[in-house]
Amino acid sequence: MLARAPRYIVQRAYNTHVSDNHVKARLRSLLRETAQPVAVVTSLLHPTDKSPNNYHGATLSSFSSIAMDPYPLVAFSLRMPSRMAASLRSALPEPPSDMVVNILSAAQASTAVLFSRPDLHPNPFQEVGYILNSEGIPVLEGSLGALSCKLTTPPILLDDPGFSGRAFEKNLELEKAEDEVSSSTASTSELFIARVTNIERLALDEVDANDPRTMPLLYHRRNYSTCSPDNLLDHLKP
Repeated sequence: MLARAPRYIVQRAYNTHVSDNHVKARLRSLLRETAQPVAVVTSLLHPTDKSPNNYHGATLSSFSSIAMDPYPLVAFSLRMPSRMAASLRSALPEPPSDMVVNILSAAQASTAVLFSRPDLHPNPFQEVGYILNSEGIPVLEGSLGALSCKLTTPPILLDDPGFSGRAFEKNLELEKAEDEVSSSTASTSELFIARVTNIERLALDEVDANDPRTMPLLYHRRNYSTCSPDNLLDHLKP
């Protein structure tokens, strides 16, 4: 019986691996059928340099509000290696914000592309309008809204199933990352949790409710889309 144990363990690990790949494929299929909000996070590559050449931005593939009480919290992940992740890990503790999360409006599909393809658009801030928050971080004009945020905890490296201290030690190996991930070879991601410290802009404060800038940009079935301002359920009532 003891001699068979190693074989059983190897077979069990293999089956778990196959199952994980199956779950990933099925989850991707499901999420393609659900509309996801599109956001661009902006930051400073070096926290003490407020020059335009130091601005950085990245389109987020995952973003969510996770709590309102006792503090408003948001979360997102970045695939590694990532210049954005490196800039956030180097943020100073004193400033009230490390980043701005710009939630894009229906009129900003081109902006989402600008910040998702650094290989094609190495200088995206030269192609969009923006203002600066009190920490000198860009706030994109035309967005549905923009949130100044402060990290509440070090990023969590998600290749550690237990999210243990080993994950934080591995962050040191990623500090010198120079490019956003642009290929399918990436094998891990980091999770960032941040407290919302200020609402920098809200489109409804500036334009009419029927303006496209008050509708969200959504990612659905691998394309950018938006939703109707009408309540679809009203049309489905008998």
